[in-house]
Amino acid sequence: MISFMLNSKQIKNDIYIPKYYDPEIKDVLSELSESHNCITVGELVKKGIIEHSTGDEIGKSAYGTGDIPFVRTSDISNWEIKTIPKQGVARDIYDEYVEKQDVQEGDILLVRDGTYLIGHNCFITKLDKEIIYQSHIIKIRMKSTDELEPELFFLLLNSDIVQRQIRSVQFTADIIDTIGQRFNEIIIPIPKSKKLRKEIVSSAQTAIKTRNTGKAFIKHSPKIIEEVLLTGTPEAVNKYKALSIDEIAEVVSSDTVTLEFGGFNNFTISSSSIENNILIPKYYDPSIKEELEKLQEKCTLISMGELKKKNIISYFTGDEIGKMAYGTGDIPFLRTSDFSNWEIKYNAKQGISEDIYNEYAEKQDVKAEDILLVRDGTYLIGTSCMITTYNEKSLFCGGLYKIRSLEKQYLDPYLLLGLLNSYIVKRQIRTKQFTRDVIDTIGNRLDEVIIPIPNAEETKQSISDTIKETINSRIEARQSINELAKEASTIVK
Repeated sequence: MISFMLNSKQIKNDIYIPKYYDPEIKDVLSELSESHNCITVGELVKKGIIEHSTGDEIGKSAYGTGDIPFVRTSDISNWEIKTIPKQGVARDIYDEYVEKQDVQEGDILLVRDGTYLIGHNCFITKLDKEIIYQSHIIKIRMKSTDELEPELFFLLLNSDIVQRQIRSVQFTADIIDTIGQRFNEIIIPIPKSKKLRKEIVSSAQTAIKTRNTGKAFIKHSPKIIEEVLLTGTPEAVNKYKALSIDEIAEVVSSDTVTLEFGGFNNFTISSSSIENNILIPKYYDPSIKEELEKLQEKCTLISMGELKKKNIISYFTGDEIGKMAYGTGDIPFLRTSDFSNWEIKYNAKQGISEDIYNEYAEKQDVKAEDILLVRDGTYLIGTSCMITTYNEKSLFCGGLYKIRSLEKQYLDPYLLLGLLNSYIVKRQIRTKQFTRDVIDTIGNRLDEVIIPIPNAEETKQSISDTIKETINSRIEARQSINELAKEASTIVK
């Protein structure tokens, strides 16, 4: 909370929102002007250094017509697009917009409309080869990379001073918050030192490449793991790891959440096969049984419930701490929307106080290498991530399962994460999904999900090692980007 006096002559465009005139922002920018060129986005546009435009609303009837990602505000997380966006469109719809939207490597997508998501952004890479994006998102392109490198602008966009400005110009339009055309008012502090810029850009390129390479594996892992499970050998993993980033971009497909639901089929079953009065056809999908039978030759098939009974794993749900606890501190309270691409968001939506954390910490017992899996929701059900040392101090909500490997020699947590993200397991989770009250859930049916564990130790170790390396390298690269954003916007003496 801040308080300050403002002369009526300083009021701009009849804007009477105090945060719009935050004097602390002005003071920081004034100090930065010694070592930085402070210039507005609008001025950068006028000088032809950057350009920006918004996307399109294609209509809900286009959703689910194909697997080409239609990127929405919730699909941007941790400075990248989710590996499996919620909505996909058909080729003909993509062709209708692709030339106009013209998304290219090095572009930046920024959330313009929403509430908590405003200001979130991502750096477009080779993997994002075929996408279209909605109107709530701004696409920014550096037209003169000699004057302003895309990586530097990306870092500055994520600096504290720029993010504070974005929040200060945010306002409510109808029923949604936005920054509208005020994006042009945002002041970007560009370092004057060419040496510093060169060093920062080089480090940023390395970090972005590392995260991108890891993201490619995450995106392609369901197919890789499926092949490994069928063959019983790590050959698919080794073959993939030998590819260059350009080759990876060619083989990685564009999948969306709808792929997990499987295709339409019809079949008959005997009434005696009905279990627990469940009359939902997808629950009995015969293609899943057929696939599991194929995997039985090279894998041990065991349900999550059996693994729990044998004390190989443990899992339970979190707690609902009440909305009054939200915003009371900086300790993350993890909810279903707070992770993507196997990791927790660096800026979880809700924070809680030390007192509230201490009330639940012993019971929840969150540790590095625990896995969180979404139990309740719709499209997010089955999504999972790995807890690392960076987010051990956190609590999680009742809509999540926390899964822990108790016998790591038999079922390593990284291997378990990979298996939970295989097509056969994700599809099972979707068949168990049902509507309870106003929300979908898998409830206790997670117990029924069958995990295919490779019999060969070499195969298990290969999956585990690759996933561990992917997660650790991506997290370190993310920390590096965070530090570089601070460095780029720090006063240089």
